Amino acid sequence: MDAPTPATTPLSEVLNRECFCITLDRGALCQALEREVGDPEFCKTFIGPKTHLFSNVPVFLSEASVSEMLRTVHAVEAATRLPGYRDAALSWAPEIARHDFGPVGAFMGYDFHLAAEGPKLIEVNTNAGGAFLNALLAKAQRACCAEVAVALSRPEADDFEPAVMRMFQHEWELQKGQCIPRRIAIVDDRPAEQYLYPEFLLARRFFEKNGIDAVIADGDQLRYERGKLLAEGQPIDLVYNRLVDFSFGNAEHQDLRAAYLDGAVVVTPNPRAHALYADKRNLALLSDRAALHSWGASPQMLADLAGVPHTVLVTSDNAQELWRTRKYLFFKPAGGYGSKAVYRGDKVTKGVWAEIIRGGYVAQDFAAPSERMIELDGSPEFRKTDVRLYVYNGDVLLTAARLYQGQTTNFRTPGGGFAPVFVI
Repeated sequence: MDAPTPATTPLSEVLNRECFCITLDRGALCQALEREVGDPEFCKTFIGPKTHLFSNVPVFLSEASVSEMLRTVHAVEAATRLPGYRDAALSWAPEIARHDFGPVGAFMGYDFHLAAEGPKLIEVNTNAGGAFLNALLAKAQRACCAEVAVALSRPEADDFEPAVMRMFQHEWELQKGQCIPRRIAIVDDRPAEQYLYPEFLLARRFFEKNGIDAVIADGDQLRYERGKLLAEGQPIDLVYNRLVDFSFGNAEHQDLRAAYLDGAVVVTPNPRAHALYADKRNLALLSDRAALHSWGASPQMLADLAGVPHTVLVTSDNAQELWRTRKYLFFKPAGGYGSKAVYRGDKVTKGVWAEIIRGGYVAQDFAAPSERMIELDGSPEFRKTDVRLYVYNGDVLLTAARLYQGQTTNFRTPGGGFAPVFVI
């Protein structure tokens, strides 16, 4: 720690700015990954080529920030139970989202930026990736200073696997009642080509350890025959859904769609969960105090939803004003995922603007991410920080961060990638 710091500055901010010590034990992480999947070549094959998947340093958060984020999460969950909110969210959702089979959605991802005035919820994602990887990352840390040692004495990741098993069990019971699913399919398009394919392997092994047969399946290889959804010719009871075709509208997903609509298979997260939580237009509902009040939101809920930046739908009526104030805004497609086709307002060109005003975008007040200083080749450099809470039914399963450069999170930044969160 070099320069004196004002006594009012939270210790977490001081550490994020001045603590350069490396906590990641990459050898221990590789051993854990290889032991988990039973493959001594796992790191060499799947992790080594992904140079910027994991950062060497942690992100520090204050207990106050974590509490504030939790209040925002609980307020969002409460808002989705308001009939008025549900009617509004489902009014622009596809028809398939109106079917409610019971499950509420596994691995919800609440993404925050830590603004000066407090954490800001920039978006909610269904099928949020990275949880299994981050759970092992959190366990492969070593204490490099007293503050880290204290944080490591409260290992959130130790509770991760039991909580995840309870989550999938509960999703099954909400639709099918007692007993457990016999076979689970982890489903994505061309799964072996996905950047987070290593996580699919971890998830498959996780289910197998818990007595459930599991398979990684391509969405277009699923077949629905005689009332059964089949993968590799074998019946599937539950789909852990990683598809970004959120309404199963693509031709290659019609067998999955039919099985889902017939209630022949449990799917989590499902189209209804995406419609209620992850459609970016819902951010406009969650930041509309007047509408929320009219739907019966309590004063406490309204106060806790102040963590959602003001968001509006881009329309022909407000396009001129939004263009004028664009440098204070962030533009996102309503059905977006993985930071695709999102634009920081001050970077928007006339050509991009023409695409935005064609429809399907929201404009969100820009919430600047906080920064984490790292040391790269002996020189200090800053990285932007995004904090993700992996949540199920209002309960936090795990907290992790992503370090990056550029407009949005990515895994291309030297010194960036997934980072554990230490609460101070």
